[in-house]
Amino acid sequence: MLKRLLFQASTQRRSLFGASAPLSRCRQYSSSPASTSQSSNSTSVEHLEDREVSTTPPSAAISIDRSGLYNPPEHSHEPSSGTELVKHLKSIIKFRGGPISVAEYMEEVLTNPKAGFYINRDVFGAEGDFITSPEVSQMFGEMVGVWAMCLWEQMGQPKKINLVELGPGRGTLLADLLRGASKFRNFTDSLHIHMVECSPTLKKLQYQNLMCINKNDTDGDAEEHSISRLTGTSVSWHATLEQVPAGIPTIIIAHEFYDALPVHQFQRASRGWCEKMVDVAENSMFQFVLSKQPTPATLYLLKRFKWAENEDIGKLEQVEVCPKAIELTQEIAKRIGSDGGGALIIDYGLNGIVSDSLQAIRKHGFVNILDDPGTADLSAYVDFAAIRHSAEEASDDVAVNGPMTQSQFLGSLGINFRVEALMENCTDEQADSLRTGYWRLVGEGEAPFWEGPEGQAPIGMGTRYLAMTIVNKKQGVPIPFQ
Repeated sequence: MLKRLLFQASTQRRSLFGASAPLSRCRQYSSSPASTSQSSNSTSVEHLEDREVSTTPPSAAISIDRSGLYNPPEHSHEPSSGTELVKHLKSIIKFRGGPISVAEYMEEVLTNPKAGFYINRDVFGAEGDFITSPEVSQMFGEMVGVWAMCLWEQMGQPKKINLVELGPGRGTLLADLLRGASKFRNFTDSLHIHMVECSPTLKKLQYQNLMCINKNDTDGDAEEHSISRLTGTSVSWHATLEQVPAGIPTIIIAHEFYDALPVHQFQRASRGWCEKMVDVAENSMFQFVLSKQPTPATLYLLKRFKWAENEDIGKLEQVEVCPKAIELTQEIAKRIGSDGGGALIIDYGLNGIVSDSLQAIRKHGFVNILDDPGTADLSAYVDFAAIRHSAEEASDDVAVNGPMTQSQFLGSLGINFRVEALMENCTDEQADSLRTGYWRLVGEGEAPFWEGPEGQAPIGMGTRYLAMTIVNKKQGVPIPFQ
């Protein structure tokens, strides 16, 4: 019944602002990184013949040619030799006797147990470094809840399912999902929520926003099994997806999770594809250099090239690959293939091979990647085509759907009707907030209705962010990919 009503509603979309709402960005920054995301640095690249791409054998050892290192333009940042993370990174490089990969640098910067960017602070929202879709509007979590309920119906309404969120931020998405679904008791009673989170600070925020108590009705530790007072749903926390109990149907939500997974960067040179590394220069500042011989990550580069057309590879001067994204997708696909259920992945990226997209954001502005590590968020475009190939290779029992744009995804689930319903009984100030939030979620470019200060118009994320699902084939094609 629910699925039928929602599907009927999605075929009768109406316009909120007179013109048709765009159906076609969810970290929101003060300016668009599009100009840096897929650009190639032609001035620093030596061309490589195509035959060298496939004939260079991978090696288990990293060998660096320091006689001809690639040095990009000088950075504008000052040395930060005094910070704990900077000292740690330099000690790793010194211990290795050579540079580290961009992926290892990225992983240390984001999740170092003592000084990682995500570990000991709240980085979300207007007072943080970026804003994600759940922080923009409650409607985002509500629409994801609609998708989850529809999938639960297609699964035959099982009495017990795992609802897993990877990297839940403040817990806002799941809190809005539970509030929106609170009237559907059969659905909420079937849920056991699993939060996959590594940050102690964010665990506490998630515990608070889900209004949790532990099972003996007293304030508890977020590490323990808890109950959300929003719906009486059981909640527990884990460091990895692998720790989430298997054996029952599982719905996995990965919203802006893949973009924070560490990427390896490769650059075309006369001697072949060389991995870009991070080293310490003579002035004690961090710098990029190129490896002389293939590194272990070259195996993943060759794997990614296997999934791409030779014509596309020939146009590239730089390539990013994300082994952890491939491994995570394989784990998701195998679990869904054996236990049933599905995964929803929403992130900014491309449905194809990614060139040079790694970026650093601090206080809603772009900064140099090597500037004060640990004080800025690092993220990269998600390669949705690689996700598809990884899932399909991992399990014959899953089907991959999409990607489609976030605007298409939310529009098909009824966000147009939801915003109109919310605006019927609200103040002018609340209506402006709803309209702005709606545009950020589904619009493209600057909002045409903005009458505020110049340069502060809300920027739409609707077409830059993509949605993809991985589901068990037995359940059919999920809404709204039908």
